[in-house]
Amino acid sequence: MTRPRRNPACGWCGAELAPVGRGRPRKYCSPSCRQRAYEQRHNVSGSAIPAQAVIIHPDKADALRDQLFELRCSAEDIATAVSEGADGDEVRGLAEELVALARKIEKMR
Repeated sequence: MTRPRRNPACGWCGAELAPVGRGRPRKYCSPSCRQRAYEQRHNVSGSAIPAQAVIIHPDKADALRDQLFELRCSAEDIATAVSEGADGDEVRGLAEELVALARKIEKMR
């Protein structure tokens, strides 16, 4: 099964970028995202923090931790359902929930 081709994402906010006809592909969806990325690179230059480091607010880190816990629980639900001999429709529903959770986490920026 081939996956649908996705457009590249903004280097700052993760929004999908519209395809461009000619020229160099865009990295950011807007001037403000380009500015935020510049500020991030500028703020870590000359420090011990790697340029590619991601610095997030503790509340967002907690939210990510909660979402990853939810994702793991969903995967464990599938494993339990399979080991208990659940029918295909139930497992399919649990798998769809797992995929939805993973997509939600992927969009976090």
